[in-house]
Amino acid sequence: MTRANRRRAEWLMTAPSVLWLSMFFVIPTAMVFVMAFRVPDPYGGLGKEWGLQTIEALWRGSYGPVLWRTVWMSVLATMACLAMALPVAYWIARLPKSAGRWVLAIIVVPFWTNFLIRIYAWKTVLHIEGPLKQALVTLGVVDPSTSLLFNSGAVIVVLIYNYLPFAILPLYAAAERFDFGLVEAARDLGAGRWRAMASVFLPGISQGLLTAFLVTFIPMLGSYAIPDIVGGTSAEMIGNKIAQRVFSDRNLPLASALAAVLALLMLLPAMGLLWSPRSASRRGGGRGA
Repeated sequence: MTRANRRRAEWLMTAPSVLWLSMFFVIPTAMVFVMAFRVPDPYGGLGKEWGLQTIEALWRGSYGPVLWRTVWMSVLATMACLAMALPVAYWIARLPKSAGRWVLAIIVVPFWTNFLIRIYAWKTVLHIEGPLKQALVTLGVVDPSTSLLFNSGAVIVVLIYNYLPFAILPLYAAAERFDFGLVEAARDLGAGRWRAMASVFLPGISQGLLTAFLVTFIPMLGSYAIPDIVGGTSAEMIGNKIAQRVFSDRNLPLASALAAVLALLMLLPAMGLLWSPRSASRRGGGRGA
């Protein structure tokens, strides 16, 4: 097969995927960015004029604290997911294949339950008369007047619960391919258990760590249902503000501007990892090979 025919075959194979991504991702995202520069219509639509009024309103609005809350809550919940998922993935990878499959099933199957049902279940658990609150009061950990609901802590707990499997699966996939003999070799050379894990195991599954970070952090940034149900007004995230601008205010340009900011926040970590020195060197090595 000539080089031209091989390239034509590659284009034919990738064309359906490119078309699908263009129609349902690239074009809608571009429309969101374009709508941010339109003016709102009094009847809830888009005006005919173009301008920077929406961008100025976004700058003048009180969205800074909400944006900061969205970022730090997502980062904290993602770091907690990685910290809990890492030992679980390590343990599953060291199990026999048959036992590992059963453990993965135990982790994944409960999450086939409807997303909203799981959130409302947590709302019941964290309720002022719920079992968790009553147990903590009995143990003297919290005061009877303390509310476990409608605060940032409740949102972070439910975020961790819902996105923990998204961190476990890529870490397990990376740990399963890791050669654990390297850890044993480091131990034989005098490294302690924690030193061997930090110097050998973690660098060896670095791609799994990056993947786990992205697949948990990015959807957390756009969370809407979790802060709406268990967070209340004091723990709103940027997704809640977008929904309010769409359904309550009918200000589509402002909602588009907020969605554009959220899209940029989601793209930044992915682009940062893509253009990191390690990724750049890997791409260069691939071209050289």
